[in-house]
Amino acid sequence: MNVANEWKDYEILDMADGQKLERWGNVILIRPDPQIIWKNKSFPEKWNKANAKYNRSSTGGGSWQYNKKVPENWQVKYKELTFNIKPMGFKHTGLFPEQAVNWDWMISKIKNAKRPIKVLNLFAYTGGATVACSYAGAEVCHVDSSKGMTTWAKENVVSSGLADRKVRYIVDDVVKFVNREIRRGNKYDGIIMDPPSYGRGTNGEVWKFEENISELVELCSKVLSDNPLFFLINSYTTGISSTVLENILRLNIKKNGKYSNGEIGLPMSGSELILPCGIYGRWEN
Repeated sequence: MNVANEWKDYEILDMADGQKLERWGNVILIRPDPQIIWKNKSFPEKWNKANAKYNRSSTGGGSWQYNKKVPENWQVKYKELTFNIKPMGFKHTGLFPEQAVNWDWMISKIKNAKRPIKVLNLFAYTGGATVACSYAGAEVCHVDSSKGMTTWAKENVVSSGLADRKVRYIVDDVVKFVNREIRRGNKYDGIIMDPPSYGRGTNGEVWKFEENISELVELCSKVLSDNPLFFLINSYTTGISSTVLENILRLNIKKNGKYSNGEIGLPMSGSELILPCGIYGRWEN
């Protein structure tokens, strides 16, 4: 388990009974998490300090219940990176703090390459990886089918003081975009993807992780440069082992290098407990 344990503006204060109590800067939120199947709270007194709680609806979705005033949006920092946080309709805040594990890894790879690096970030969401790679000095192509998430990513890049860096923002279906890049002969030294379990593209294209991930990795292998640096698959799809992601990379990335896989997680303050959050498969040169 790779644990994102270097945060100062984020922490899990407690977790029990399907919920986690989190501090985002000065704002404390309660959000559901399916991995938290134990009932007993470690710090019961802390739960009364929550500003807001996300309640799931029995008919799907849910809503925020506010106990104290919460800003419409605010910022948290991770080392030199700054991210804009906003409570969203489906429990999210626009940032997955466990991804700091991958940000640190990518920053190190790019900085140690000591050459110009071009990165393709697919299903790029609000741009956590885009910010990290841009900070490290890479030229980044950020691709997501949501215009709103792409606008949010631009805000994160600007907030991190990286407005002058080379970032190309593309609102499009990932498969269609990669096919165009193949035809244009564009190449990338690093590829990052965080595909959803299920989703629809800009024109209603259906994406199912189990059915489409292998084909997508094969497609993306055609836009890797002659001397690539890394390929990262990140996933939150339940029931999939991280070894599966490594296997897919082994079958499609026919280059010398190192393959690895694992879980990423978050520590709980004042405790030995770790919350498992997602999985990854990596190839690196």
